[in-house]
Amino acid sequence: MDSAHNADGRLSFEPGSKVVRLPYINYLRELGSTFLNTYTNSPICCPSRAAMWSGQYVHLSQSWNNYKCLDANSTTWMDLLERNGYRTKMLGKLDYTSGSHSVSNRVEAWTRDVQFLLRQEGRPVVQLIGNMSTRRIMEKDWKNTDKAAQWIRQTAAISNEPFALYLGLNLPHPYRTESLGPTAGGSTFRSSPYWLTKVSPELVSVPKWLPMAAMHPVDYYSTFTKNCSSDFTEEEIKNIRTFYFAMCAEADAMLGQVISALREKGLLANTVLIFTADHGELAMEHRQFYKMSMFEGSSRVPLLIMGPGLKSGLQVHQLVSLVDLYPTVLEIAGISAVGNLSGHSVLPLISTSRNVSKNEHPEWVLSEYHGCNANASTYMLRVGHWKYIAYADGISVPPQLFNVTVDKDELHNVVLRFPDVQAQLDKLLRSIVDYPKVSSAVHLYNKNRFAAWRDSLGRNYTEVIANLRWHIDWQKDILANEKAIDTWITSLDSI
Repeated sequence: MDSAHNADGRLSFEPGSKVVRLPYINYLRELGSTFLNTYTNSPICCPSRAAMWSGQYVHLSQSWNNYKCLDANSTTWMDLLERNGYRTKMLGKLDYTSGSHSVSNRVEAWTRDVQFLLRQEGRPVVQLIGNMSTRRIMEKDWKNTDKAAQWIRQTAAISNEPFALYLGLNLPHPYRTESLGPTAGGSTFRSSPYWLTKVSPELVSVPKWLPMAAMHPVDYYSTFTKNCSSDFTEEEIKNIRTFYFAMCAEADAMLGQVISALREKGLLANTVLIFTADHGELAMEHRQFYKMSMFEGSSRVPLLIMGPGLKSGLQVHQLVSLVDLYPTVLEIAGISAVGNLSGHSVLPLISTSRNVSKNEHPEWVLSEYHGCNANASTYMLRVGHWKYIAYADGISVPPQLFNVTVDKDELHNVVLRFPDVQAQLDKLLRSIVDYPKVSSAVHLYNKNRFAAWRDSLGRNYTEVIANLRWHIDWQKDILANEKAIDTWITSLDSI
């Protein structure tokens, strides 16, 4: 399995696939099955991967944010493969257990209920490096890809045991903006002239935006905290998107290295390949970058599966999500699942054999978000052409409803026009998850965790929190920003 980071699923099929040349994704699409409607179960790194590795929705595993995810001893599908005789190897970005990511990231999640706005991310920018011969930009990913290819050649190829290899990439996640210091998040879209030639610039669109005043309050909060509320030129927006697509092309080449190693050792014909991602990337859609949103660019991910006994050139319209990978992998391996899983195997949808499970897949998918850059717990239910988004307790924050078939840009919230649809979908959502109760549990967790962290700092608390990654223009108005920080710190006392 190959898992990318921040990969927009819409690039794996037309018309998105025309924007950037992804030859190895195209290879999987031609010889395997492409799932056209695959969603993350939480549009942020660690919780989404927790869902993928555990097969459980994040409210069941209580994977609330990048700091709070699975316990280190949680049973994953890779553990079950190993127990059943598979030779296993995991390389690259794993990121599904608790305790990781920066202190800033944790505090931002714990304090999101405070009625005060500070920019938490760096303004998105692009960086051109190297020349036409510069191909290995994300060195860490390339090193792990080389290790994966080497493991295939030197271990998998000579073993009599079945094998399972997982390669987790950082690309196409934006790079840390170094000028903002060691605590900065990833807001630099970096690539080289070589990878930019893989993008068709005439097909790179400039997304439509709602006026800030017309935004949903949670989207407004996200735009502000992601440092996207100021003006951007059309050239800036197009450059950010172009560089993001170029980063996708570099990630595709890493997938190619794995495919080449399998082919070289004669393993390709009897190996199942799965390509997916933890979440997408908005790339300036809805006046945002990054993830942490239920809009398509953030919540929709690629899923392509190729292998023996599986259909070729198939496009699957069925709604699926990352929790479905756990039962799918186990069914491919002929291993019984352990415990109650949220997901359902997708094998019946793509197998050429009639001797597979006939369990029907539900006609909906669930995604939820409880982390930073969104000031309310968010729940998304996709059913047919409807996308319903509910927040918090279902009362204090208004919901959103989009017809994603006719409104592909998700600019028209029609919740007031279709009250019967809203009522029906909210009832279905509550039958899946008691979301007001979950939101309350997350709020209590945030309050208790922040209080414990604050108390652990003692007298150093004010200095530490003032030096987290708040991106404000100190040179422009030092006094005003000092007061802003003081006001924000004082407001935290209400937590």
